[in-house]
Amino acid sequence: MKPQVFVFLLSIALLAGLAPSVKSGQESVPFVMQLTRSGDNYGHRRAFMQIDKVLDDIGEDKLRIEVVAYEAGIHALLANNKETSQLLVKLANRGVIFKACRISMRAWDLKENQFPLEVDYVPAGAPEAIRLQMQGYKYWRP
Repeated sequence: MKPQVFVFLLSIALLAGLAPSVKSGQESVPFVMQLTRSGDNYGHRRAFMQIDKVLDDIGEDKLRIEVVAYEAGIHALLANNKETSQLLVKLANRGVIFKACRISMRAWDLKENQFPLEVDYVPAGAPEAIRLQMQGYKYWRP
């Protein structure tokens, strides 16, 4: 994505109130979830349900969650995944960010049009998860 487009979209998100909210002057706590389970759709669904429950119990305004999917976990982000697709959209609407690894996409011969619009793409999943941790994100593996 070009920097100008990114800044424009970020500005719109901020104006629309879609950016992670801050309550009482306290910043939300960032978490990165690594999703690499082998093709176990139930495990993927369970991980998404855990995120939903955590957001319910702790509050969307107190958390910022990014899911980085790679290896076989990439299948959890597919638009045609009957176990996870509706939950993915629901969670994205609650502020969860989903990232698909392009290396895993190539390995599984997957294309961007097989993923819902809510999914972002990163060159490689493992470095993205580490980069987020270096930026202060706490690590969460279901």
